[in-house]
Amino acid sequence: VQLQAFGGGLVQAGGSLRLSCAASGRTFSSYGLGWFRQAPGKEREFVAAVNWSGRNTDYADSVKGRFTISRDNAKNTVYLRINSLKPEDTAVYYCAADISYGLTSRAYDYDYWGQGTEVTVSS
Repeated sequence: VQLQAFGGGLVQAGGSLRLSCAASGRTFSSYGLGWFRQAPGKEREFVAAVNWSGRNTDYADSVKGRFTISRDNAKNTVYLRINSLKPEDTAVYYCAADISYGLTSRAYDYDYWGQGTEVTVSS
């Protein structure tokens, strides 16, 4: 499975972005998918996850209400909509695929990782 994340950029605080992650592989619809982020000088942290069907989601407390994860299995793509961006959202955002679990926030459960897309939020 190969994952390609894109959609990052430089945005002013209060703005919005939609990140996308396109995946290869015929069994995409059976994977759990997640987004993580890593800010400069910090550990990678969980952001959001969605199960194989898209009906179940999970979010880090710090992003609830502002971030929305969704997926389109017909397009082999997972999305992360980010609203009301804050400077503390500045990070490299990574998408990941989990072939064993439906919904998990643990990075070590994920089997495949994309290369990341950078989001910079100016104040």
